[in-house]
Parts: sequence; structure tokens; C-alpha cells
Amino acid sequence: MKTQVAIIGSGPSGLLLGQLLHKQGIDNIVLERVSPDYVLGRIRAGVIEQGFVELMQEAGVAGRMLAEGEIHHAVEIAVDGALHSIELSKLADGKVVTVYGQTEITYDLMDARNASSQLSVYEANNVTPHDVNSNHPYVTYEKDGKTHRIDCDYIAGCDGFHGVCRPSIPDGVIREYERVYPFGWLGLLSDTPPVNYELIYIKHDRGFALCSKRSATRSRYYLQVPLEEKVENWSDDRFWEELKRRLPEDAAAKLVTGPSLEKSIAPLRSFVVEPMQYGRMFLVGDAAHIVPPTGAKGLNLAASDVNTLYRILTKVFKENRTDLISRYSEICLRRVWHGVRFSWWMTDMLHHFDQSSIEDKIRDSELSFFLASPERRAILAEQYVGLPYEEIG
Repeated sequence: MKTQVAIIGSGPSGLLLGQLLHKQGIDNIVLERVSPDYVLGRIRAGVIEQGFVELMQEAGVAGRMLAEGEIHHAVEIAVDGALHSIELSKLADGKVVTVYGQTEITYDLMDARNASSQLSVYEANNVTPHDVNSNHPYVTYEKDGKTHRIDCDYIAGCDGFHGVCRPSIPDGVIREYERVYPFGWLGLLSDTPPVNYELIYIKHDRGFALCSKRSATRSRYYLQVPLEEKVENWSDDRFWEELKRRLPEDAAAKLVTGPSLEKSIAPLRSFVVEPMQYGRMFLVGDAAHIVPPTGAKGLNLAASDVNTLYRILTKVFKENRTDLISRYSEICLRRVWHGVRFSWWMTDMLHHFDQSSIEDKIRDSELSFFLASPERRAILAEQYVGLPYEEIG
């Protein structure tokens, strides 16, 4: 087989890139090691920046998001039982965020992919990129007991933190930067109405908590727990009781509880590789960077990578602008490091690391400082709604 772009990974990044390229008449094949049902079973982010929404519109797959997604003009931060509203649209030039689950985004992109002429291969085993630092890269994979080869012009590694693309790059070519946090987030998904329309980020002596949502009837809640904690130790009742302790009193009184649909503990880390490309292979999203979920930047940073790669490849194939290829990493990393810094900053301010330390007292003071005036809250709002995508010259 031959294609112009081989895309490894069929999460939102890979599917969105494939759809955008398809709209420009650029042929692509998507390879995925698991089944479509497994991909759709992943419980992930749901706070979408305006730039991502506009990219979905450009791809022609935003209809359901625009109809069913919730527009949020603010986000709340609770400290010492008091709620502080960060008025996003007022403080960030009218920009907002949309709450629409990653699973729903993946559904929409899969439907569009299935309706197109572009090939997707699921349950492809031993996917391996080859000769990526040459003018003739290719990818091999196994399916139904046979080995297949795809010759291509470029490879997009959209296969996540544990994927095959980044490890296939020779030692010494890229540099890794990482910080692992000393706690995790215990998350619970339930078919219960959210406790509040706007998301609530909670700083509490017992630990951080987040009241998030997927829709008007589906809620997603998180609790800061020790890194060594086990999810089996947390019954639904224990989770709800602990959440009530951390919520402001008025919110706790309104909390509707119910059976969990899913519970899991996610470790928190900051991780970036430089550069985000090697030859004709580009790393996209989690394959190149991971952020703590505190700032709602993980999926949104992946979308900005997709935007950059899509626009570069369009100019390469339509205008022969091969000079832009080497700029992919440079352009992406500017926005990535802003997102990494913001996610680290939010995580640092809102979590307790060691309440007896001077550092924790400084964190408390910093949060108080930024909540104290509209000008300072605007710094938070501008980054929360998402920095603009960079133009590709």
C-alpha cells in the first residue's frame, strides 16, 4: 500500500488530523493497535478551548458539539469554603470554553472517517515506523497473520505516551523533560446532575478536589489522593463523603450522589520531548507531551499540534513548501511550553504538597494574590481559554 500520510493512533488527534487532511484532498491511512470500541471506552478530558472548536468546524465535524456542548463563560475556584468566579468571557476578550467529552469527539470523528474514502486499520499489531530519517519512510504492521507495508511521504505519531513512535527514535536525538507529582487524582464518573453549572476547582486542607462534568446529566469528580493509594480502597460511599467534606457547604448540600460508572486513579506528571520530530516523522499530542489535568490543557495542546501539522502538510503538498517541515517542532513547542507552565502553575497553587512547609504557605499566598483583583484573574482566564494558534507563514 502507498499513501501520502501514515497516521499511527486513532484517538482524537489522529482522527482529526486525518479528517482535516482528507478535506484538503491529502490521502492518509490510520493505524490503531486496539479496537474501535476500546478507543471509545477511554474516559478522558471534556473542557475544550475555542480554537479546538473552530478546528472541528473546519474539519466539518462540529455539528453535534455545537448543538450539545455546553458553553461556559466562567470557572469557579473554592478556597476556605468561599467561591471565587473567574469570568472567562469578561476577562479574556469574549472567549469561552465548551464542555464536550472526548468520547463524543471521537464518536464524531469516527463517523466522519467511516463516511469518507480513507482507510482505517484497527487491531493492527506490531506497528513499526521505518526509515523515518530518509525521503522514503514506511510503516509495517501485522493483521490476520500477515505482515503489511505502507509506503508514505510522512508519518504522524499520534499514538500516545506509551506508543511506538517516540521509542523508535534513536537515543540521543531527542531530550526528555519530566516531573512526576507526589499525588494522584481519584476520579469518579456518574450519571448524576453536576453539583454546579460551572466547574469548581477546590483547594482544601484535606486536599484538592474538582467538580467537572460531561453533560447536564453526567458528572466527573476528582479527589487528590496519595500516589500509593489504591482504587479498591474507595467505595462509592467513601468517595462521596470525602467530596462533601472538601466542597463548600452550600455546594455539598446540593450534591446528588449515585453509583459510579467508572473509578480510577491517574498519576500526575509534566513531560515534554524536544524536538517533536525526527526526519519525516512528527510526534503529536501525548506522544510528545503530558500535562497534569489541572489546567484542562492535555487534549487542547494535542489539537494545537494537529493544527500546526495539518497546515504545514497542506502547504507541503499544495505549494511544495518543504521548508516548513523543519519548523513543526519549533512552532508546536512554543505553545506546548506555555501549556506545561500553566498546568504546572495551576497544579502547584491548588494542591497541598506538605502543609507544614514554607512552600505550601507561599502557594496559599500566590493563589490569594491572583484571586484578589480582576487584572490578576485575567492572567488566569487568558490562559484557561487557550492562547491563539500560531500562523503558518
